[in-house]
Amino acid sequence: MSYWEKKIIHTARGHFEVFVKGEGNPVCVTHHYSEFNHTGDYFADTFTENNMVYLVNLKHTGNSSKANEAHELSMFDAVYDLEAIREALGYSQWSFAGHSTGGMIGVIYGIHFSKSLTSLIIVGAAARKYANSSSECIYHPDHPQFDRMQQLIETLKRTDLSPSERERFSKERTKLSLFHPDQYDEYFPLGIHKKMSAPRMNFFIREEMIFDVTRELEKISTNTLIVSGRYDVQCPLSFSEEIKELIPKSQLFVFNESNHYPFLEEKLLFRQVISTYLEQTASN
Repeated sequence: MSYWEKKIIHTARGHFEVFVKGEGNPVCVTHHYSEFNHTGDYFADTFTENNMVYLVNLKHTGNSSKANEAHELSMFDAVYDLEAIREALGYSQWSFAGHSTGGMIGVIYGIHFSKSLTSLIIVGAAARKYANSSSECIYHPDHPQFDRMQQLIETLKRTDLSPSERERFSKERTKLSLFHPDQYDEYFPLGIHKKMSAPRMNFFIREEMIFDVTRELEKISTNTLIVSGRYDVQCPLSFSEEIKELIPKSQLFVFNESNHYPFLEEKLLFRQVISTYLEQTASN
C-alpha cells in the first residue's frame, strides 16, 4: 500500500490539508464530514491510476483551518473553499468527483462553477433532501434499519472510543450499505482509516433537511457522469435518476449488484467506466 503525499495549501479562505497521489489530469475529491489522512480513501483511489488526485480535508477536519462561523461548515462554503484551492494550485480547470455527501457538494460545485470543471462525477448522491423523502432510504424513520443506523452514527461521534471500538462500529455501519455485507473484508482489505468530523456531521444533518437544488441543476454546463448502485439504501437510485433528468450534458450508469459502494462492490467495472469517461471528457 502506497501512502498519499500530504500538502498544506494556503488560500485567502484559510489553509487546507490536501493529500496527493497519481499522475495526469487533476481530479479533486472530498467528502462533507470525512477526515482523511495519508492512508487515503477507497473512492479517491479509483482515480489515481490515470490522474493526479487531490483529496481535500475541508474546514474543521484534519489539519485544515477551523471554522470561525457556523456557515463555513456548509456545502455551499465548501465549494468556495475548493475553488480557492484550485486557484492556489494554479489550475484553470480540474475534474471533481464526489461520493455520497461529496457528490452533493459536487452538484453545488457544478451549479456555481461549471467553467472551472473539465468534468463532474457524482456517485451515490442526491440534489435534495433524501432522508425524509423516501422510505427506501435508511435515514427515513420507516426504514427497517433506521434505528440501528442512528445509534451507530451517534456512537461514532464519540471521542472516547478506542481504535478497535471505532473500527467495529464503523464496520457495522458500512455493512448496512452493502449489497453483499458478508464480503466486507474483501471490499475493504487495505489499511485505510479515516475519522468523522462531528461538527461537520452535525451541521450537515440540519443542512440536509432544507437542501434542494433541483431547480438549479439545468445551470450545470460541464459534462456530468452520475453513478448509482441499484440497491443504494443511503441515496436511493431515484435521486440519481432525477439528477440525470435535470442536468443537460449528463449520463447515468447504474451498477446492478451494488448498494452504496459501487467502486468497491463492482470495482473492475467501476474503474473501467470512470477511466473511459475521463478519457472522453479530457479529449472534448
